[in-house]
Amino acid sequence: MAGIFGKLRSLDAYPKINEDFYSRTLSGGIITIVSSVFMFLLFLSELGSYIYPTTETILVVDTTRGETLRINFDVTFPEIACSMLSLDAMDISGEEHLDVNHDIIKRRLDSHGNVVESRQDGIGAPKIEKPLQRHGGRLEHNETYCGSCYGAETSDEDCCNSCEEVREAYKKKGWGIANPDLIDQCKREGFLQRIKDEVGEGCNVYGFLEVKKVAGNFHFSPGKSFQQADVHVHDLLGFQKDSFNISHKINKLTFGDHFPGIINPLDSTQWIQLSQNGIYQYFIKVVPTVYTNINGHVIKSNQFSVTEHFRSEFPVHRYLPGVYFYYDLSPIKVTFKEAHIPFLHFLTTVCAIVGGVFTVSGILDSVVYQSQRAIKKKMEIGKLT
Repeated sequence: MAGIFGKLRSLDAYPKINEDFYSRTLSGGIITIVSSVFMFLLFLSELGSYIYPTTETILVVDTTRGETLRINFDVTFPEIACSMLSLDAMDISGEEHLDVNHDIIKRRLDSHGNVVESRQDGIGAPKIEKPLQRHGGRLEHNETYCGSCYGAETSDEDCCNSCEEVREAYKKKGWGIANPDLIDQCKREGFLQRIKDEVGEGCNVYGFLEVKKVAGNFHFSPGKSFQQADVHVHDLLGFQKDSFNISHKINKLTFGDHFPGIINPLDSTQWIQLSQNGIYQYFIKVVPTVYTNINGHVIKSNQFSVTEHFRSEFPVHRYLPGVYFYYDLSPIKVTFKEAHIPFLHFLTTVCAIVGGVFTVSGILDSVVYQSQRAIKKKMEIGKLT
């Protein structure tokens, strides 16, 4: 056994020096304290990285097909009343959503930005029950009303019992209403008077759109939209205005669900129109994004970048004022994946911290010690001479 222990003793890579040969210095003590504190801070930093997950970013080609894109929005128009504002969406595949009123809420705002009323749709009176057979005339107490569609009927059984239904029938025909007061339903409901009552009001529109995952656009603009000879037009005659102020504030605009670390560049963006008319355009590049957290939960969402353009001073009968969002899809998909640092990697890093700081502090102590000795010797030689 003594021979074995002797052989092991000869393999000792850390030979010990007798304490009689140690020389402890003040500078060595200071360096030891500083290096220990520095070593401890580095250890805490590495421990935090080990405990909390890190995010790995990978770029891949987006090969998904047949998916939909959810657009969440919350936009405030301080100078356009809710009765005048409409939302349309269309894409390059030919799909169109005109005058969208589902999954959105419009809130009337007074001149101070306070909410006056929230409602699901724009203009529209309570609907009257449609009869089985058609007859005309004004609404009486003892008869069932079936209003005329003023030439926009598709069959004898069609009834337009509200101003909104007449406008819808006209929209399907690609017609615009020149004078709402000539429409019995609009006159009875006070269509123009209600528009006049909302003068000076603003509108807050929020909700979401579910569209195909292809390039397209959606826009907020005054008037009721419809198709006429394959052209997208808006009926502005009923509003009897020559200019529209499209000043707006984008409270929120996202393409998909929220995930940690996402930045939406248009949130809280505000723009004030100073000219008579205008078209404000946002050109958006949507980047598909997949986020997988540490528990394996997958969030499919999107990030986006944006550029802006404003066009002013044009005749309102030739170009439609409004706020337009043109979006296009990036072919590259970004994937974020949360993961913990492996324990062996953590252990290796800690050893590197301890060894590295110990070695550097040892070199620094040696330099300081040798410098002190050299200065001391020169001082002693100077005294002897």
